[in-house]
Amino acid sequence: MKGAPRTTAGEVRIIGGQWKRSKLTVPVRPGLRPTPDRVRETLFNWLGQDLRGLRCLDAFAGSGALGFEAASRGAVEVLMLELDPGLAAHLRSQAQRLQASQVRVQTGDALAGLRQAPAGAWDVVFLDPPFGDAAQGGNAALYLAALQAARPLLRPDGQLYLEAPRAWGDEELQSLGWHCHRRGRAGTVHHHLLTLTEAGTAPGAGDNPAL
Repeated sequence: MKGAPRTTAGEVRIIGGQWKRSKLTVPVRPGLRPTPDRVRETLFNWLGQDLRGLRCLDAFAGSGALGFEAASRGAVEVLMLELDPGLAAHLRSQAQRLQASQVRVQTGDALAGLRQAPAGAWDVVFLDPPFGDAAQGGNAALYLAALQAARPLLRPDGQLYLEAPRAWGDEELQSLGWHCHRRGRAGTVHHHLLTLTEAGTAPGAGDNPAL
C-alpha cells in the first residue's frame, strides 16, 4: 500500500462490518498509501459484503486497511505480511485495540511470506505492492514475482485483488495463469479482481469500465 510520500500521520476508517467507522491510524512512512475509501468500497462490493468463514492474506499490508476491512466483514483468518518492523508492531497494536483475534501479523519480506504460506488454503489474497517510481518503470519485477508467488495459494474458487499504478492487460495476466474478472480505476490507482484461469470465464467477461 505504498505510493506518493506523506509527511504527516493520518487515519482511515473501516467502511463496513463489525468495526464500521472505526479509525485506523496511519503512521508516517515514505510512500505509505492506504487504499482509498472509494476503491475499498468497490472492492468489497465485488467480493460481497459478507466474508464470513473466508481466509484472507494481505501481502504488503502497510496500513492494514484491506486486511482489517476483511476481518470486520467476518473473515475467519487474516494474515498480514509487512516488512517494516515498526509498521508490523503498529498493525499488532491496532488488532489488539479492535480485539481482532483472527488477525495475525507476520514481520518480513512479503514475497518470502507468500512463498511460505500454505498452498491452496486462501479464499482471498490482497496484493498492493509499493508503486515505485513510474519514470523508472515502477516495480514491475516485484509485481511479476508477487503474482507468480500468489497463484498457488488460492483455493480453486479463490480471488486475488491487485492494486497497481497501471492497468494489467488480459494477455499478460493470462500468461501468468490469471483471468481479470473485474477492473476499475480511481485517479492513479488501477484495481483488478483476478481469478485462476481454470476457474475463470472467457477473457473479457465481467470486466467493468474504468470508474
